[in-house]
Amino acid sequence: MNAIEWLHHHAPGFADLSGDERDAIMHFSLLWSRFEATALETNGSAKAIVDLTSHWADQGGLTKDSFAEALAYFRNRYVEQGAFTHHFDHLHFRHGDRQDLVELMLKGESDHPADIAAAVLIIVYRYRNNYLHGMKWAYELKGQLDNFTRANSVLMKALELHGQFGAVPMTARG
Repeated sequence: MNAIEWLHHHAPGFADLSGDERDAIMHFSLLWSRFEATALETNGSAKAIVDLTSHWADQGGLTKDSFAEALAYFRNRYVEQGAFTHHFDHLHFRHGDRQDLVELMLKGESDHPADIAAAVLIIVYRYRNNYLHGMKWAYELKGQLDNFTRANSVLMKALELHGQFGAVPMTARG
């Protein structure tokens, strides 16, 4: 029996997922793993993401539009009439995850390209933590297709930027 068949029989809700939902989740795992291994040099954290996006901006690799589609999606999902939606609490920010930066970007209180890229990638990082640490399974992964599809697009864009502008040089790390 392969893993998909096993999950189908043993993981609540898995059998109810569409093929697109399962694919998006599996693709997310692969893309995040590649992003963390290369762009974050196996050290995924909000600080590493902020350092990386600052580096890309310093290299001229970011504009306000670089992650505009993802930012619009996340604003629509997490902010309604100037207040954060119940979905925002489900990101489960931890100490050091730069929730303050994400909130500024979602509310449109800053438009610096590095901050936009960092906020979007930090949300994707929270998806990663919630998924790999089991919180997403509490919802039986339902309703996550758009989130994982958007996250996958963000990660592909980030990997392309990494290919052009690289990681943060060792001398620039604190």
